[in-house]
Amino acid sequence: MKSSKHLIVLLLSLAFIFISMYFTFEEKNIFWHLYTFTLLVGIAISILFGKFKDELPTWKYILFGIGFGTITYGVVRLSYILLKTVDHGSVKTIRKFLETYGPNNIWHYLLLIFIIVIGEEMFWRGYIQHALKQYVPPILSCIMTSVLFALTIALSGFIPGVICAFIISLIFGLLYEWKQSIPLVIVAHEIYVLLLFFILPFIHY
Repeated sequence: MKSSKHLIVLLLSLAFIFISMYFTFEEKNIFWHLYTFTLLVGIAISILFGKFKDELPTWKYILFGIGFGTITYGVVRLSYILLKTVDHGSVKTIRKFLETYGPNNIWHYLLLIFIIVIGEEMFWRGYIQHALKQYVPPILSCIMTSVLFALTIALSGFIPGVICAFIISLIFGLLYEWKQSIPLVIVAHEIYVLLLFFILPFIHY
């Protein structure tokens, strides 16, 4: 009975996220408002039904977070260079997507750093990935979570973003399974975002 309840909550949570993300991408003018709302609900769900592990001391998760955030940035940057070499037209698609949905003012950046990054990790890692481990092995739950996250991005129709979302989610998911620390993946995600948009941006839009 308890297992059935958990499954129902899991399915309803995913249904909410997918429906909300559909409208979020449809309503371009209020994208940031809707995405922030979606993840605030995701945070609430993860607090109520998720499980957050933190098995590393503070200095270790900060150190590992900086390292893996930098590695993730490097992987994305290298992928962008290769994509640009193979299909130069995709660069225009990426820039157009970022012009529509990318952060372009201080409030967007604040939401990204203080709500969106934290919300994504709490919901997808702390709740979904943990919940799926009740039904499948840890590695498979990590892959399934990455696929589900990528599918939410697919609602935008932006294929390079789907691939990128899957890769990044897989990296952070495997990192979470390895080190069992939500603060670690949050720090890694924050470092990746800071490098991508603030410190070493390589996509100008």
